[in-house]
Amino acid sequence: MLLKLIGTYTKPYLGLIAGVVVAQLVAAIASLWLPSLNAEIIDQGVAKGDTGYIWRHGAVMLAVATAQMLGQITAAFLGARAAMGFGRDVRSAVFHQTLEFSTKEMNEFGAPSLITRSTNDVQQVQQLILMTCIIIVAAPITMTGGVIMALREDIGLSWLIVVAVTVLAVAIGIIASQMIPLFQRNQAKVDAMNRVTREQITGIRVIRAFIREKLERQRFDEVNGDLMKLGIALGTLFSALFPVVMMVMNLSQVGVIWFGGLRVDSGDMQVGQLTAYLTYLMQILMSVMMATMMVMLAPRAAVCATRIMEVLETDSSVIAPTKGRTDLPERATVVFENVSFAYPGAEEPVLSNMNFTLRAGTTTAVVGSTGAGKSTLVNLIPRLFDATQGVVKVDGVDVREIDEDTLWSKVGLVPQKPYLFSGTVRSNMQYGNPSATDEQIWEALRVAQAADFVSAMDGQLDAAITQGGTNVSGGQRQRLSIARALVKSPEIHIFDDAFSALDVATDARLRAALAPQTAGAAVLIVAQRISTIKAADQIIVLDAGHIVGVGNHHELMDSCPTYREIVESQMSLEEAA
Repeated sequence: MLLKLIGTYTKPYLGLIAGVVVAQLVAAIASLWLPSLNAEIIDQGVAKGDTGYIWRHGAVMLAVATAQMLGQITAAFLGARAAMGFGRDVRSAVFHQTLEFSTKEMNEFGAPSLITRSTNDVQQVQQLILMTCIIIVAAPITMTGGVIMALREDIGLSWLIVVAVTVLAVAIGIIASQMIPLFQRNQAKVDAMNRVTREQITGIRVIRAFIREKLERQRFDEVNGDLMKLGIALGTLFSALFPVVMMVMNLSQVGVIWFGGLRVDSGDMQVGQLTAYLTYLMQILMSVMMATMMVMLAPRAAVCATRIMEVLETDSSVIAPTKGRTDLPERATVVFENVSFAYPGAEEPVLSNMNFTLRAGTTTAVVGSTGAGKSTLVNLIPRLFDATQGVVKVDGVDVREIDEDTLWSKVGLVPQKPYLFSGTVRSNMQYGNPSATDEQIWEALRVAQAADFVSAMDGQLDAAITQGGTNVSGGQRQRLSIARALVKSPEIHIFDDAFSALDVATDARLRAALAPQTAGAAVLIVAQRISTIKAADQIIVLDAGHIVGVGNHHELMDSCPTYREIVESQMSLEEAA
């Protein structure tokens, strides 16, 4: 998965990566040439007292060092551009793929995991690419060149290279093998940490209301402690890595100086050659260490890449039509024809054999006990789910054949849990209609009974709204959500229990103001409060996913025991009559 992800999203940056390889090649050649030049200066210049030779070759060394520096700077710059561009593209792909998901896929992955996958996971793969471009590309070049140049200086000490490289590779391999499973567990711990933190921040009011602070602290401390223990284990292995590397390198230097000194004493080797050989050995060992860094970085990046590809390769269960219809023969109509819906793996369908029609200029209400399938029914109209059987038609066309933008332009949904975006009142109101004027916004606010409290807010339409609308009350949030849908002026209004947080008086005023505003539209109201839906033209009664009654209030009072039971549970018989 790692190679597939990198191969797919680095294609636009192959030119930059080729530039990195060329720049690293230049830098590696320069770094390998420097010890040889230094050896010549020592043996030919210093030993013989030839000052001119020292100056001439010193100038060459300075030029080579400059070339090395420029090569490394260029490689770092191009590598950073490629890695950052890769990260941007993958984050964008994950984000856009997530936007395509239906409610089913969103529930399967979960918001905390999707956030981690699009941020931390992408960052890990991006870090691997950056380190590869800056460090690891140079490792095989320097290692190969270092071996050749070291043997060129003296073959008699070549056994030291074999011993040092073998010991270093084995030591790092053992440490890396211990780190791989820890890296694989780390991302799951990060997911758990994000999930608990998100739940506790968003649910702080509930936590306080039920006096759960102590237990939630313990829950947080548990996942936080697990992440800390994993971090300590990884840190311990990292801390063991560098002393081992330094010990092998230092012992290698001692070996080269010891046995090289004997060869210098016997006349088989010169001092400059010994110095160059020692430098080449260090370059080889550093290359081995850099190459093994890939072994440590790759497992974590591979885990992250797998998680990213899970998102990118998951197709939405709601598939957009290739050539969606935009010309719809009817206006403001919704028809359910033998519609059933079951969640994957469920033994029983949530909805069974739904048959009813919403027409322009009429209000249809859906009522039923908790778990009867009311919200699921609502979600089928804008295609948050697709019906498992039957057909849902909007304006005379199956919703699966309608262009998604066209479908959503006709539907104004006020969800059961109203959500406001961080920004201002105006930016939230213009969410469905960016060109809405202040007059249109104020009119929608007046209908939604929100004009009074918005007028009292500091800045009025420019008043700040926090993420989720947490700086306004639940009732104010509902009214702003209703106003946002009204600003859109859709053909089909869907209010999914959108009046539940309103008091009876405000509910009545809002419905009275709403009637002329939605006169030409089809209105669907899901509600628990009978007073909210009593005046509807058509009331649909659900029980365990089945329609058990259809009619107006008076008809259902006479013909539907389930409806009558709901009514009598909320008001006296005299009020019901």
